[in-house]
Amino acid sequence: MTPTPEPGEPVSFEHLFRLSDDTGLFEHARGCLPRREHGYCVDDVARGLVVISRAPDPSPALAALADRYLAFVSHALGPDGTCHNRLGYDRRWEDQRGTGDWWGRALWGLGSVVAGSGARRQRDEALDRFTLAAGARSLWPRATAFGALGAAQVLRAVPGDPAATTVLRAALTLGRPGPADGWPWPEARLSYANAAWAEALIAAGAALDDGDAVADGLRLLGWLVDAQTDGGHLSPVPHCGWGPGEPRPGFDQQPIEVAALADACVRAHAVTGDGGWLQVSAGCMAWFLGDNDAATPMHDPATGGGLDGLEAGGANRNQGAESTLAWLMVQLANR
Repeated sequence: MTPTPEPGEPVSFEHLFRLSDDTGLFEHARGCLPRREHGYCVDDVARGLVVISRAPDPSPALAALADRYLAFVSHALGPDGTCHNRLGYDRRWEDQRGTGDWWGRALWGLGSVVAGSGARRQRDEALDRFTLAAGARSLWPRATAFGALGAAQVLRAVPGDPAATTVLRAALTLGRPGPADGWPWPEARLSYANAAWAEALIAAGAALDDGDAVADGLRLLGWLVDAQTDGGHLSPVPHCGWGPGEPRPGFDQQPIEVAALADACVRAHAVTGDGGWLQVSAGCMAWFLGDNDAATPMHDPATGGGLDGLEAGGANRNQGAESTLAWLMVQLANR
């Protein structure tokens, strides 16, 4: 039986340190050991900034890790605000700069530092880099959504910031719900981090006083919760996605989907005051603790790591960056 974290028990960052070195955050692991040959990516390092920025009273070691992650994201940005994603273990970039998901997550991470409790020098550097990255634009909805989450954080610390306001206005162009009696999701299929789309509409609408955007985001989020609940527990969209009429449950279920849902529900509660959203967030925590389609815990209490995926027969025992960050985010969301 996997131990259940006690209320108020400190969140363990042990595995985040294990996956990190003097450059960044390793993307993959074999079990709990980092796989150096796969290198690093902005996708994960930026989410590492989000996590550290949420940590209450971060230790000096965690603050130093934020310095490393901030330097990594800053190094990835070009003069036009576009962003590399993949860095090899040899410290050579393996891709061209662009504005895919990693660019949006860079904005999210930087914005989180701006609003976080870190050192003033970290907040100032993050705002400078956020402003640079915000000068670019993405055609990808999730990149736009991730960027909006960072922009909303910037506006918490710097009300009226023009770069953040522009990013949030771009999020208002995200697709809105379809007919109530049909498939309301703006895409033909659900894929990954779906709740971030709904959360971006809620965040942008709340920040820009657009009640229609807030209502649309809440409607999409409510539908996502219903679509991803089965038998009283969370049954998230599998790795291959899910569309109308397809059987459920599906595997391999990804922790990123659970973390995105928890975050969006906490945002919905902050905007509406409806405690029901926090119950859903608690259900996301329960998914990691074993209340899921395979009755299998999705974290390793011995290491502090999150497990990479939920299969019909149990868990993928590898503890990579994405799953570990998702586990940390869900714990912090339920504090």
